[in-house]
Amino acid sequence: MGRREFAVRDIVELYLHWQAGESVRAVARNLGLDRNTVRKYIRAALEAGFAPGRVWSEGEWAAFVQKALPEATDPLARCPAFLEIDRFREEIREAVGTNTVTTVWQRLRDEAGLKASLSSFRRYLRAMMPEVLNRLEVTVWRPEVSPGEEAQVDFGYLGTWVDPAKGVTRRVWAFVMVLAYSRHMFVWPVLKLDLIAWLECHLRAFAFFGGVPRRLALDNLKDGVVKPDTYDPQFNRAYGELASHYHTLIDPCRKGHPKDKPRAERVIPYVRDSYWRGRQFSSLAEASREALRWCLEVAGRRIHGTTRQKPLELFEQEEKSRLLPLPPEPWELATWQKAKVAPDCYASVARSLYSLPFKYVGRTLEVRISQRTVEFYLGEELVKTHPRVPAGRRRTDPADLPPDKIAFYERTPQWCLEKAKELGPSVHQAVLQLLAVNTFYNLRQAQGLLRLGERYGPTRLNAAVSRALAYGDPGYRTVKNILERGLDRLPPDTGGAAEHLSAFLHGKEQFALKEG
Repeated sequence: MGRREFAVRDIVELYLHWQAGESVRAVARNLGLDRNTVRKYIRAALEAGFAPGRVWSEGEWAAFVQKALPEATDPLARCPAFLEIDRFREEIREAVGTNTVTTVWQRLRDEAGLKASLSSFRRYLRAMMPEVLNRLEVTVWRPEVSPGEEAQVDFGYLGTWVDPAKGVTRRVWAFVMVLAYSRHMFVWPVLKLDLIAWLECHLRAFAFFGGVPRRLALDNLKDGVVKPDTYDPQFNRAYGELASHYHTLIDPCRKGHPKDKPRAERVIPYVRDSYWRGRQFSSLAEASREALRWCLEVAGRRIHGTTRQKPLELFEQEEKSRLLPLPPEPWELATWQKAKVAPDCYASVARSLYSLPFKYVGRTLEVRISQRTVEFYLGEELVKTHPRVPAGRRRTDPADLPPDKIAFYERTPQWCLEKAKELGPSVHQAVLQLLAVNTFYNLRQAQGLLRLGERYGPTRLNAAVSRALAYGDPGYRTVKNILERGLDRLPPDTGGAAEHLSAFLHGKEQFALKEG
């Protein structure tokens, strides 16, 4: 088997299988790797003090890989031949659609001057352009498994159901998890084949069995596997988190090969016929309760055609105690999406807006959304965490905004009133009037008025504001004009003051109109 290029998550997956107690041979077989590759990464872990038998989290493994194996994060940087081949990326993408990999390489070598071997060319395609590489057919032999070792998971169509409450016809599917050893199963009806249903059903199944199988064999559903591939499957990130929390391994089947999980495939027609057909349910809740009863009293007590035993009895006697124990706290249901940081430093997530540090403007981040928090990641780096807010709301951390924007949020109405007291009674009175109505509309005007004190000093500002108040317009521009013309230095009873003010004073009537 040829060399394979890794990303951080690929190596983490290797380590999760290794710490679960799998041998080098088993890890290589299950992940489609060369044994020497597996040995190389295990050797690096052992030299760093890691050892099988103890459980490290997915995050701890990722941190170790990034620190100790930096070359694993950039395929182009760690393989000079890749840089040479990458020059012909577009030509390769077009040519592989009509010619074999070998022919494409040969023509690039002879006609375009490509200086890379055929093996390097194939490795480049696996690492950088896996979607255009024709995969070899692989035969997977699935031997009988030990108790608690494996569960097979699938969605299966049941049929239509008339919702009595709404009078509409709905399509219904069943989530099925079958323990491969005892054939004991969990069934749950759903109306949507989405990620939330997929994750929630797993949590219900683990609670139903009272434990967790060590391996989950599943179809290449998008909710579980984002990109189906025999050699390099990419798992849905939320599903990967669930598996990590429960210390189980995800083992996706090959695309279009249902025989890789025959126990779950074969049971779907049985579930449809025995549990669903010919029955009427008043609600989905009733259908769900009936599914649990059916699993225990019907499917669980039948004589299975292969084992010749009752699945529930075999489960209770031999398999239940061999399942992994449930963790003290259940996994918090979370989903992932991508969000781009807009020029105003906000990203839209689940119809709400959250602020991000302004240096990330224009970047696309991955977002983890739970019931309580929203977390933003750039690769493996946690960028920002916000408490989750209802749809239509905005969550702002002033520290995220550029310095010239922060002042507006820090200098609140209360701050302005406290600062005005320090500058003098007339300034305080003017700020009170400005903020009495349309507070946030006039907030910038109040802030500007206070900034005049930094330039002209509190004594002149207080005198200028006193004069502006006497004429009924303590607005920012009026006070500024008084200061610029030196009218604040005139005695209060100077008759010519009104003439000087007439060019820029709005007057009491205009000021009252503006407040209304």
